[in-house]
Amino acid sequence: MVQMTMIEALRDAHDVAMANDDRVVVYGEDVGYFGGVFRVTAGLQKKYGKSRCFDAPINEAGIVGTAIGMAAYGLRPVIEIQFADYVYPGMDQIVSEAARLRHRSAGDFTCPLVIRMPTGGGIFGGQTHSQSPEAFFTHSSGLKTVVPSNPRDAKGLLLAAIADPDPVIFLEPKRLYNGPFDGHHDRPVTSWKKHPLGDVPEGNEIIPLGKARITREGKDVTVLAYGTMVYVAEAAAAETGIDAEIIDLRTLLPIDLDTIKASVEKTGRCVIVHEATKTSGFGAELSALVQENCFYSLEAPIIRVTGWDTPYPHAQEWDYFPGPVRVGAALKTVMER
Repeated sequence: MVQMTMIEALRDAHDVAMANDDRVVVYGEDVGYFGGVFRVTAGLQKKYGKSRCFDAPINEAGIVGTAIGMAAYGLRPVIEIQFADYVYPGMDQIVSEAARLRHRSAGDFTCPLVIRMPTGGGIFGGQTHSQSPEAFFTHSSGLKTVVPSNPRDAKGLLLAAIADPDPVIFLEPKRLYNGPFDGHHDRPVTSWKKHPLGDVPEGNEIIPLGKARITREGKDVTVLAYGTMVYVAEAAAAETGIDAEIIDLRTLLPIDLDTIKASVEKTGRCVIVHEATKTSGFGAELSALVQENCFYSLEAPIIRVTGWDTPYPHAQEWDYFPGPVRVGAALKTVMER
């Protein structure tokens, strides 16, 4: 085990994949010489050369489109979109080409492509650097969508994504890049960048896609969360004293329905937490799945705690996020019903 931040773990995953398979190529805006805006790819170009790790023009549609061609040809491209907010010019390529290639070719072609994107807020990046667009991708059949919450999962899930024969959207919560987020606070914690989050195995440890992780066992209520919100949910449970079982989904699609069902059938209650806006957010799909599969086990209505239904409010960033106060209130409400 080596103690790493999420950035270091992601870099290590790239390194392991590139060393083991010369079909893996890494590119995007500033990922080569500079090493990426968050330094995830630092040192890879020097180690593997400009043909394996290289820069691309500021053209998301072009980056995604060429990556799809490379993947169909037999390479395994891992591309970085600097911020998830920048991906929209490439959405037609992702939805109309990458997601459909296997099916429209009747299996003659696959698209082993990974699209990495920093997601979510917390760095005062404003409206164009802070969005959480995961629901766009989970709505598109043919894509897999991953959101890690810690360095070990980030490395293992990225290695699994690179090895997968189909396109994977890999969303990396920016607030977790450099260390643990203190979920007990509704405001930034000045010391959070100083402490690595956890131990990461050396080598090629793959964490399978589609398998959730129970981060806290409990019997009173099930909390479904992913990314940064896992820590907020843990803080809310600790502050309220409610015996919540917290599930870190890790992979949004394919979803680990078995783990969700087993937990809700045990607790009889469910709270869903995510940073994105509420209307048509991924929490709506989770709520429908729980209702459809666990109706006779539910003791109370499902509650969603989310961001606001507004454009991303830079000036009220830390009020927009679900914090332990809002999540704690939901836990108390669901227990009283």
